Amino acid sequence: MTRVLVASGNAKKVLEMERILSAHLPGIEVVGLADVPAYDEPVEDQPTFAGNALLKARAGLAATGLATIADDSGLCVDALNGMPGVLSARWSGQPTLRDGSPLASSGTGRAELRSETDARNNRLLLDQLHDVPDERRGAHFTCSIAFVRPDGEELVVEGRMDGRVLREQRGSGGFGYDVLFEADDHPGATTAELSREDKDAISHRGKALREIAPQVVALLG
Repeated sequence: MTRVLVASGNAKKVLEMERILSAHLPGIEVVGLADVPAYDEPVEDQPTFAGNALLKARAGLAATGLATIADDSGLCVDALNGMPGVLSARWSGQPTLRDGSPLASSGTGRAELRSETDARNNRLLLDQLHDVPDERRGAHFTCSIAFVRPDGEELVVEGRMDGRVLREQRGSGGFGYDVLFEADDHPGATTAELSREDKDAISHRGKALREIAPQVVALLG
């Protein structure tokens, strides 16, 4: 089987991407960062989602020699002029654990860091939108997915999910801003309240992965 690396340190995101890709990439083994030797992940300093996705995909290829898929995604809020955007994961500042300790190398440390950061980001977003009326709380998620292979071939696609930011957090699924986001395609529930199947069907990442999967198969021959 041909191995393809999903270059992400977000365990929940990797599982989501593996789940969607596995249905569309027969004969291809999808592996995550936990399945390859550790390497220094690049600083996501590009001004666009596509730029950051390519940055991460190129780094994964350079470190492992494997064809690599990477994504960059975020929430773009109308009332905030499209922010947090590419800064979504760091909207409330640099990630720190509750006790101020640095990021641990273990998966447990990473998971705790991600959870703490998500909670701070969501609290800050709610504070910023506190006085914004419901009719002006429109937002959308954007996901750019990049694929690179050893011969230098590169591909980037983008997916989008429109909706709005709610006034309170709901649900325990998903990650990031899912607990605050209600999609236009599935009103009445946050994306953190949807089943995996329902979220995959409408999500920005699901749309992008379904678009890129057949192209990846073609490029891998």
